[in-house]
Amino acid sequence: MKSKTKRYILGVLIFLVILAGMFWPLPNYIEGPGDAANLSQIVSIKNHPDRHQGEFMLMSVSIAKARPITYLYAKLSPYYSVVSDASVTAGQNMKEYDKVQHFYMESSIGQAIYTAYKHAHQAVKMDYRGIYVLSIQKKSKFRNKLQVGDVVESIDGHQFTSSTGFVNYVKKQKLGQRVTVKFRRNGQLHQVSAPLMMISKHRAGIGITLTDDVKVQTDIPIKVNPGDVGGPSGGLMFSLQIYSQLTGKDLRHGQKVAGTGTVDGLGNVGEIGGIDKKVITAKKHGAKIFLAPYIKPTKQILKLEPGHLTNYQLAKKTAKKYAPSMKVIPVKTFSQAVKILEKQ
Repeated sequence: MKSKTKRYILGVLIFLVILAGMFWPLPNYIEGPGDAANLSQIVSIKNHPDRHQGEFMLMSVSIAKARPITYLYAKLSPYYSVVSDASVTAGQNMKEYDKVQHFYMESSIGQAIYTAYKHAHQAVKMDYRGIYVLSIQKKSKFRNKLQVGDVVESIDGHQFTSSTGFVNYVKKQKLGQRVTVKFRRNGQLHQVSAPLMMISKHRAGIGITLTDDVKVQTDIPIKVNPGDVGGPSGGLMFSLQIYSQLTGKDLRHGQKVAGTGTVDGLGNVGEIGGIDKKVITAKKHGAKIFLAPYIKPTKQILKLEPGHLTNYQLAKKTAKKYAPSMKVIPVKTFSQAVKILEKQ
């Protein structure tokens, strides 16, 4: 009887350990290869269908809360990484995090539409409506006054045509100076005042992370439906898909073209995170070409990070090991990407 009881207790303990290994949340996230979406299924332009073979592919990185079993798997697998909670969510809850990723995606799509239409010589107008509040620092005097998702329209009565103008204005103010912010929340205008805090190198600031809230208007109707994918990194690939449909140019030549990178209204391509995971995803989905952002690192960055790798260098290194037949191409601008693909 005692022996049976011991076996029963041991069985229960083993079961509980297995459950804990599968479901017990850890203060980390697991990043790994995500999915690759065919952009012709996401972008729809009136009277401008995608008639060419091949695909432009939107790459994503998978992110999941770490559990003991997945933590161990990630440590053993070269495809996955264990990252801190703070590096992923920046202290936000998941509702705020998802909202921020949605804002990034909306802004990314707007910039991509503007870039593609401009380069295709089609009518397009970008209306700047303010800046999205993406996060608020804990020590900010505005922490209990602003919320993630608010759209700042002016500060001290001054309106700007980009977030850069907003930042430059605040930079010129003194530490502790009280400023008044007018913002929109759920369609309603509000106004709050508070003193500026020190954010870096004795520079005054509100203590928020922001991105532009823009609305793009075009004569040729366009719809872009990215589904549940969030973040800013699809800008370059969105703009290439839109441009090729508008112009009718065959930029893919029957190939699957993957890539990543932000794009701004001037067509500059910016770096992103998780490019090594995206290279592996591209390989799994049959991509022959991978477009990788390249920004030459400054002397200051190389001094602070002696082993610093640009997006292109990391993508090239990853492809050499896991996808040697895939061509990784560095790009700095949208125009450069178009010219490169025309010659492939």
